[in-house]
Amino acid sequence: MKSKSRPWLPIAIAIAAIGSGGVWWWQARHSQSHDEIIQAAGGIYEMDPAVIKAVIWRESRFKEDARGAAGELGLMQIRDAAANEWAKAEKIRNFHHGHLINAKSNVLAGTWYLKKWLKRAPHPDNPLPFALAAYNAGPGKAREWAKDTNSSTQFIERIDYPATKDYVLSVQEKAAEYRASTAHPAKD
Repeated sequence: MKSKSRPWLPIAIAIAAIGSGGVWWWQARHSQSHDEIIQAAGGIYEMDPAVIKAVIWRESRFKEDARGAAGELGLMQIRDAAANEWAKAEKIRNFHHGHLINAKSNVLAGTWYLKKWLKRAPHPDNPLPFALAAYNAGPGKAREWAKDTNSSTQFIERIDYPATKDYVLSVQEKAAEYRASTAHPAKD
């Protein structure tokens, strides 16, 4: 059998390799662009920065001007009610929803709101799934799923919104990845 000459094949492979490397580099750089704000918010609200970063990854893929279909804004996709609760609790005057396009305000508001539900979680073994479900599907649904459960594992099993269950699991997985990457930073 005669082989066909494909002089373009090495060029196509090189372009694909460079392209995928460029995408990887851009994603890695972009995901680190808000680390200082994330660390600060984590310190203020005593939250794991890896969880905050994972929520941002899932909500907006680190896009500051992200807008959701239901009016959510910014990195952590904050809604009016949550933002207003945060502003009132923090005694911020003249706050309006448009301020959430500012990365610092958005991450502070989102972290405060997530911490609020973390503190109210009924499962001391792992309160994070409840907080993430409340953040994603609303506190009413999270409380409904938590009723008559004794652990976070049972809670996750009761989540009957596939998108919310996926949200809870993927944010926890991504947070673990971020923790692992900061535990073993790359050497220069």
